[in-house]
Amino acid sequence: MSPSTVALLNREQAILEFNRRVLAQAQRADVPLLERLRYICIVSSNLDEFFEVRFADMLDAARAPDSVVSNRDVERVGRAAHALIDQQYAIFNEQVMPALQAASIRIVNHAERNDEQRRWVAKFFEREVRPLLVPVGLDPAHPFPQVANKSLHFIAKLSGKDAFGRDNRIAIVKVPRVLPRVIKLPAMISGGQQVFVLLTSVIRAHLEELFPGRQVESFSQFRVTRDSDLEVDEEEIANLRHALRSGLTTRHFGRAVRLEVVNTCPEELSRFLLEQFALPPAALYRVNGPVNLVRLNELIDQSDAPEMRFTPHEPVWPQGRLPRQKSMFDRLKKGDVLLHHPFESFEPVVQFLREAVDDPDVLAIKQTIYRTGSQSVLMDLLIEAARRGKEVLAVVELKARFDEEANINWAERLEAVGAQVVYGIVGLKTHAKMLLVTRREGNKLRRYVHLSTGNYNPKTARLYTDLGYLSADSELCSDADIVFRQLASLSKIKLPKRMLLAPFNMHERMVEYLGRVEAAAREGRPARVVLKINALTDAALIEGLLRAGQAGAKIDLIVRGACMLPPGLPGVSDNILVRSVVGRFLEHSRVSYFRWGEDDADEALYLSSADWMSRNMFRRIELAWPVIDARLRQRVIDEALTPYLHDSLDAWQLGPDGHSTRISDSGISAQQALVRRFKPE
Repeated sequence: MSPSTVALLNREQAILEFNRRVLAQAQRADVPLLERLRYICIVSSNLDEFFEVRFADMLDAARAPDSVVSNRDVERVGRAAHALIDQQYAIFNEQVMPALQAASIRIVNHAERNDEQRRWVAKFFEREVRPLLVPVGLDPAHPFPQVANKSLHFIAKLSGKDAFGRDNRIAIVKVPRVLPRVIKLPAMISGGQQVFVLLTSVIRAHLEELFPGRQVESFSQFRVTRDSDLEVDEEEIANLRHALRSGLTTRHFGRAVRLEVVNTCPEELSRFLLEQFALPPAALYRVNGPVNLVRLNELIDQSDAPEMRFTPHEPVWPQGRLPRQKSMFDRLKKGDVLLHHPFESFEPVVQFLREAVDDPDVLAIKQTIYRTGSQSVLMDLLIEAARRGKEVLAVVELKARFDEEANINWAERLEAVGAQVVYGIVGLKTHAKMLLVTRREGNKLRRYVHLSTGNYNPKTARLYTDLGYLSADSELCSDADIVFRQLASLSKIKLPKRMLLAPFNMHERMVEYLGRVEAAAREGRPARVVLKINALTDAALIEGLLRAGQAGAKIDLIVRGACMLPPGLPGVSDNILVRSVVGRFLEHSRVSYFRWGEDDADEALYLSSADWMSRNMFRRIELAWPVIDARLRQRVIDEALTPYLHDSLDAWQLGPDGHSTRISDSGISAQQALVRRFKPE
């Protein structure tokens, strides 16, 4: 069977399969109890984005003429999503919440509250909630209101007639986003436990008070998820920033794709809501519990139970390789530095930029900005550098999904102090992560660079595994400068010498390396591929892997998320193993290792900002850079590859049918081993 005849696994179902692996963390007895609840919240957040982006795209594709996506594909993915959500709520109701209750952490509804607790809730409702509620009765003058993406509402069916004698029976109540969704009751009325009430429970208990003279015959919470991709025609607009800022106001009211209601919602009300949002019955998700479990993160934050959380992890400063008190520039003149986050601190990157800002000999700073967050010490430093008269170039990716507003704000603040701000290339997201510093040393200029597999975000650097690379290597710095000049000038510039650059030569070179491995395997020479990536969906790269595997190469793929390559098919992919590691930290680093012979020259290892997806290879500006230093290359293998290949506690193995099986309930966790390895002395 040739690679091209292999049926690839469905991308959307592969994304849901990844979330099933995350959800399984909520069932593990060795995971602290509040962290188990956090995994449930993470799955809800992931599913929101899945419906807002992936499933919405799938619906569009199914409507397109001559599409490879059929309505049957949409139905199959929808059924898988229903099954996953049903499983999520079953774990929440049957495992996690009973365990929390046994540990004296409870969520109490109106029926479970004692008289004292009810009085407190009633006062809270009158003081904090009722003034913000505006019930809307529906009639020709009060049409169904605009319902924003993911906003929570109540729908109520009322008895009798309104104040004007009319028979309008349906009312809508918006749940204010400014109010906390989880409220902790005072200790004096909690009976020695930690007792919480949900805002929806507070409103539900007093819902009838909003409609004097009428009774609430039936009601339900509901929440709609909308298509939230920002669509702008970059070829037709004069100012991308202004167009995106305008688009942010309409994003919340895109086409509806999912409707969530509680499982007790009467059929009459759910049908009415489906009609209002123009949704088919399959888009209705009845949930057995709170609509929007994401907000239960508030319970985790408010709970006083440190023993039910992961032991706090403090990243270490790489003291032996990067003395804290010495100049970063002096250290980098002696050789490159590899940083492994979150086991090693992100602070050296901040110090690198801070030293560049403070150093009068630094003339220019260039940086890409993808996801930095609404508050960022790095962006504050760039602004300060521009204030001090340094040449600052910021390549701001305005279309970083769900970070558009923060990035627009940073772009405007940078421009206000004189920094040069560009927005990359029309039609291509700038996803590459690089920071370049130019310094005058004597009578010449010298450059220093930081490259990363992850974002310039100190907060996520404590939660995501990523690899950062600091260097004064002249060729690597020159390559970074070439990329910056191309992003700013849009000119045709020769390709970098060492770096691979998407969309120009990265895909071609990765296919070429797979071809070398395939040829070596056919000749009986050592042939090996090890990849650690977040997603594998590009058909040509999958075919290259299949050909190399069929030739006899041993291939290990560590793919955190969606993988469309079906491993383990006899005679087709039986030399390929695919595993996913789901642990305390989000696996985010991208490493590509190839071996096609006996000699050291027959080996290549690249770090990259890119996954093996067509969008990364052809519709983004991405970087991959080789680790030339043998010592650092071995570090990457020893820390970012080998431990994950031997993980038997957090690892899942993908089968040929697209379903994953957890390898073991005991043994070695790569992440835990790395935490111990980097533990401060």
